[in-house]
Amino acid sequence: MKKIIHIDADSFYASVEIRENPELKLLPIAVGGNPNSRGVIATCNYEARKFGIHSAMSSAMALKLCPSLRILPPRMSLYREYSLSMREIFSNYTDKIEPLSLDEAYLDVSDSTLCGGSATFIAKEIKEKVFEKLKISVSAGVAPVKYLAKIASDWDKPDGLYVISPKQVDSFVLPLSVKKLPGVGPVTAKKLAGRGIFTCADIQKLELSTMVRLFGTFGRRLYEMSYGIDERGIDSKSDRKSISVERTYASDMHNLESIFPNLEELLLSLDERFEKLDSSLMIKKLFVKIKFNDFSITTIESAATDNKGKNNERFHHLLSAGWQRQQKPVRLIGVGYRLSPSSYEQLPLPFEQDGSIRDE
Repeated sequence: MKKIIHIDADSFYASVEIRENPELKLLPIAVGGNPNSRGVIATCNYEARKFGIHSAMSSAMALKLCPSLRILPPRMSLYREYSLSMREIFSNYTDKIEPLSLDEAYLDVSDSTLCGGSATFIAKEIKEKVFEKLKISVSAGVAPVKYLAKIASDWDKPDGLYVISPKQVDSFVLPLSVKKLPGVGPVTAKKLAGRGIFTCADIQKLELSTMVRLFGTFGRRLYEMSYGIDERGIDSKSDRKSISVERTYASDMHNLESIFPNLEELLLSLDERFEKLDSSLMIKKLFVKIKFNDFSITTIESAATDNKGKNNERFHHLLSAGWQRQQKPVRLIGVGYRLSPSSYEQLPLPFEQDGSIRDE
């Protein structure tokens, strides 16, 4: 049985800013974009959350909710320094580390003999070491599988430590809301609710074949997670191939004039996510995904440049070209980067289209 720890820093960017300037400690603060230029909140401290502020909220809305909110511009180089310091601490306990972003990582301590071989004591010691060295708190989850360790790390935030032992897995997952399962967003949760599925216990009442018929390959994944099964190991050598953000809109958009205003927010969110990744990753291609109101999907790609402004222009061209393929009402837009661990190639053509239109 594996021993997996998931470490997640609490309000990471904001915590680092407070560490650098302790005078901010009792104030509502956020790290994000300019409220006068459609900026969004990347993260905020718990004082700010009392006002209903959260990540991905527009900075302008955040200021309306809390006029005294201090919005600080992100300092990614500083956050990377703290992230590397945390990773150094992790490496004292295992070499099986899978970073997910600057502020969170999986650790496999199954073979560790430190702390008497106890994953719980290792997680506790890591929390203490991080606070001792960096003066920021992290939350930890301990479980025999990855997805449960991640859920556990969020169970008792901030500064939490929650343990799900092998014997507790069955009792833990039965009442667990399907909304807690990775991959279950608002749309999938609504589809599950429509079938009377609200908890893992509800999934367990169904046959695997039924879940696959209703939800495809993801149905099998849901079925396995409802029993606490997750065969994934810690991948410490994987290179991230892409990163993306997408939004499903409450009302269909019928033309480019109604579609384009949503692109800027998506690009800001995409850049926020990209900045959290390993700094060695480079943007190789840009891509846009469009889901039409009949649920058909098209994707379209272009080579990237080293000019952010030109890349944003290309995203506009991609969105326009993608919509022209069907010219139907749009319910979802996604934007993303194809990534390379070294450098990107410049393709000779201005756009590369995959021509794919598929049903989901």
